[in-house]
Amino acid sequence: MPARILVVDDEPRFERLVLQRLRKGVQEGIYEFSFAADGLEALEIFKQDPAFNMVLTDINMPRMDGLTLLERLREINPLLKVVIVSAYGDMPNIRKAMNLGAFDFVTKPIEFADLELTIRKTLEEADLLKEAAKSRELAEKNEMLEELDQLKTRFFTNISHEFRTPLTVIAGMTGQIGENPERWLDRGLTMIRRNTSNMLDLVRQILDLNKLESGRLEVDPIKADIIPFLRYLVESFQPLAETRDIRLSFHSGMETLVMDFDPEKMLRIISNLLGNALKFCAEGDQVDVEVETSENNMLRIRVRDTGPGIPAGQLPHIFDRFYQAKDANWSNTPGTGIGLSLVQEFTRLLDGVVTVESREGEGAIFTVELPIRQEAQKPDTDVAMLSPERYDLPASPMAQTGDESELELPSLLLVEDNTDIVQYLMSCLEGRYQLSWAKDGEEGIATAIETVPDIIISDVMMPRKDGFELCQTLKADTRTSHIPIILLTAKADVESKIAGLRRGADAYLAKPFDKQELLARLENLLELRARLQARYRMMEDMPVADEEALQQEDQFVSMIKEAIHAHMDEEEFGIHELCRAIGVSRTQLHRKIKALTGRSTSSLIRYFRLLHAKQLLMTSDLNLSQVAYDCGFRDPKYFSNTFTEEFGIRPRDFRKGSSEQ
Repeated sequence: MPARILVVDDEPRFERLVLQRLRKGVQEGIYEFSFAADGLEALEIFKQDPAFNMVLTDINMPRMDGLTLLERLREINPLLKVVIVSAYGDMPNIRKAMNLGAFDFVTKPIEFADLELTIRKTLEEADLLKEAAKSRELAEKNEMLEELDQLKTRFFTNISHEFRTPLTVIAGMTGQIGENPERWLDRGLTMIRRNTSNMLDLVRQILDLNKLESGRLEVDPIKADIIPFLRYLVESFQPLAETRDIRLSFHSGMETLVMDFDPEKMLRIISNLLGNALKFCAEGDQVDVEVETSENNMLRIRVRDTGPGIPAGQLPHIFDRFYQAKDANWSNTPGTGIGLSLVQEFTRLLDGVVTVESREGEGAIFTVELPIRQEAQKPDTDVAMLSPERYDLPASPMAQTGDESELELPSLLLVEDNTDIVQYLMSCLEGRYQLSWAKDGEEGIATAIETVPDIIISDVMMPRKDGFELCQTLKADTRTSHIPIILLTAKADVESKIAGLRRGADAYLAKPFDKQELLARLENLLELRARLQARYRMMEDMPVADEEALQQEDQFVSMIKEAIHAHMDEEEFGIHELCRAIGVSRTQLHRKIKALTGRSTSSLIRYFRLLHAKQLLMTSDLNLSQVAYDCGFRDPKYFSNTFTEEFGIRPRDFRKGSSEQ
């Protein structure tokens, strides 16, 4: 295939010279020349047929000169090679041509042997550039394919997560019904039905996705009043909104509007938008659905929320299939990455458009516009029958009885955003633990720091802060670093497990989990805590810790010990003063000390005083009363009794025994 060269020169003689002197190359099929008399004509030729390999152009021409042409050609095709052929061989023109992107500069009168060498060199460079461009294009395509593959992998991982969560409830409640049908039959069957419905909805979304890709999804319109349909649909989400303390309202500028719409597609569009809004909103937020008509005979539906908003970098991709945001507010929230994509696909299928407006921290507005038509047949059923079934309200976690017997049980904090999972876990753990619940990682961190539970079970994928962040935060805080944490999640891949363990998780269980395995893990972790208490009961002979976790707890105990030693002879230095000295609350300190040592705070203060008394008895000549006063005891007799009770020997006998040794 010959190299195509466009020659631009206003001298007719130059065209003849080119064809004559380069005739051999033309005859051998190496070159194919086209000619233009000025820059303007050259642009017209190039616009009609841009497949030229290079351009030879004069500078001084009528209508459009060669330098202007060069500039315009570079705008159209930056890879096109342009050689200036001109009698103006002065340096300013050469510099200007090169600055504009000329590949080379040949002066007239022309040595055609040199010109042909320049042409060959230019064409070789052009081929290299083309190959480079092809390589870049191929690399970009490979990158896009790799990204798509990653998106699909993430999609199937998330679908797995979405299936594992309801499966946990279904399998778990089936077991609970089998063990105690009288107690769990009604409530368990309700939870099973609801989670089965959730799984079927996921299956429908996947099937819809497949139909869209194959072009088999059809519109089935009816002519009916859409306003009550939309009102009923929004009201069906009211119980869910109330459980999350979110205000949900419906506003319509009209009482009725008879038009063509596909009930199933409309259900999926509005349900996805409402479900998304409620998922990302926090307590006290508001979601409004507004319905109106526009001037161009379109139905406009807005779903407006006061949630966290969408980061600017995420907005262009929010409707992309399989896309899930990397922002913390969005990426920690479970989902498949196809909900908003289906909203856009269904809206297009109905000849409508969907748009989104959002600023981070200021909520989001999704707007669906659909054409108002009245061409379909009226349905046989009444419009009220078209309203969707009301969404089942997720089970509320069971309230704890607060019996005195439960106060002796270990305290356990559940951190989970799915109330059905919480309900099932509580059914497994009641009677064994004092149970409390936090609905996301942020609330879980605050609750754990405030109450310092004996053990924590946390999901990983949650809004606001996920389980990894919770684990990392609590393990880095001296008030909570000792608390065993089990990460319980549907993310069952090895990478997620390693990520959790690296952040300090003590155990990792994948959903659906076995109840007995969970109970065994909890018992093992509490047994490990008992060993930890045994270590700190023997503080005199405590070995140096070689584990990072133990080193952290040793530092905490040392901090308490140093604070007490700094006020050793002050009898009034007690719990209140110790809390102030180390900067923690009375409850936090008590629970932390109890978990580490099995002692109360006052008992630990007394223990450190008695340890100091031991040292004084062995190393000083102070009488027993002075030892008692130096260790913060006002009454020497009380000192003697507590010493004997703690160490099993009277202070006098201890000193005598140590002096004999």
